[in-house]
Amino acid sequence: MNDKTIATHNGNFHADDVFSIAALKRIFPAFKLIRTRDLELIAGADIVVDVGGEHDSDADRFDHHQRGGAGERENGIPYSSFGLIWQKYGLEICQDNQDVANAVDSGLVSTIDAIDCGHVEGVSQGISLSQTISMFNPTWQEESHFDTCFDEAVDFASRVLTRFIASANGGISAKAIVAEAIDNAKDPRVIVLEKYIPWKRTVHALSEEALYMIYPSQTGQWRIQTVPVEPGSFEDRKSLPKQWAGLSDKALKEVTGIDDAMFCHNGLFIAGAESFESTMKMAAIALKE
Repeated sequence: MNDKTIATHNGNFHADDVFSIAALKRIFPAFKLIRTRDLELIAGADIVVDVGGEHDSDADRFDHHQRGGAGERENGIPYSSFGLIWQKYGLEICQDNQDVANAVDSGLVSTIDAIDCGHVEGVSQGISLSQTISMFNPTWQEESHFDTCFDEAVDFASRVLTRFIASANGGISAKAIVAEAIDNAKDPRVIVLEKYIPWKRTVHALSEEALYMIYPSQTGQWRIQTVPVEPGSFEDRKSLPKQWAGLSDKALKEVTGIDDAMFCHNGLFIAGAESFESTMKMAAIALKE
């Protein structure tokens, strides 16, 4: 499996071909890469990416520049070479975890496909990952070789892909833990986690009552955090008491009556104490406000 020859186009490169090669490296760690537009070399390659005018996943041909393209998702986003590679190999790359493969496709692959194919509706403004990859191309003022720059871009993309997969896996694995914490809560308004894990989407999907999350910090103290009205919102279902805003140490201890109270953010969305018991007291006070 590791003696594959993979061909993609030479010259200027984009995020779709760079990430395609980065993805294939996870399946074929020691392949030979040819960057060319020579049709004879392309025909002799085992896998062809973003060149060749053919899409046939069974034959490992992954181009989307031919007339009619290479299909599109249900949401209308066309497939670029990266999306075509992910269709075939994404599940294997994600160790047969379909939820993780779907999450990476939704968060990373489809966005790169959309930008590469000019389907920019719904794509966030500002500098994108696709633009970042493009900046690895040598400028007119530089003597760098395109192939060397391409290799550097692939190394960067490989690290990004690895972290995307890890992040998706972490978020999905956390769902069951958060769901169990919701089920086990003595008060459905206060959810306790034994350690910090991503919780917002699961809480919003499963609990309309949750107001506060309690969890330990990395340094050993405990935190109370408000549940926003929706993921990404700066508005909370119920903020912490106004009189706590911006206080810390002695000032917060005096206001709360809690001996080991540590701080409360001025935005009233997070506060902390040394112990779990004291943080639960903060929750009890906040509920009464």
